[in-house]
Amino acid sequence: DAGVLSKAWYAAACDRKMAEDALYRSNKDGSFLIRKSSGQDSRQPYTLVVFYNRRVYNIPIRFIESTRQYALGREKSGEERFDSVAEIVENHQRTSLVLIDSQNNTKDSTKLKHIVRVS
Repeated sequence: DAGVLSKAWYAAACDRKMAEDALYRSNKDGSFLIRKSSGQDSRQPYTLVVFYNRRVYNIPIRFIESTRQYALGREKSGEERFDSVAEIVENHQRTSLVLIDSQNNTKDSTKLKHIVRVS
């Protein structure tokens, strides 16, 4: 289960719109949750949803079959890999996560600070 099921930040029955609405309501930089990916693809089982600078970022969490690990975003050389989704969250509660805005081609970064619960 990637270490997500008992976690406060995991919104199991939550779609993209519910997640984005909850984060806009929180309106705090670094607010986040993890939801199941819309596509239900085994190679991209989850999405990290982060609020920063009045925007919501949906970052895919990839499952790497060959190493049984997880990584964020598109595959890139030298990427960080984690043994569980929980490790990704714990890591980015301590170290900043780079947020890439593909529309405006800008980069920001924030730590995962505030767990958002979807009601």
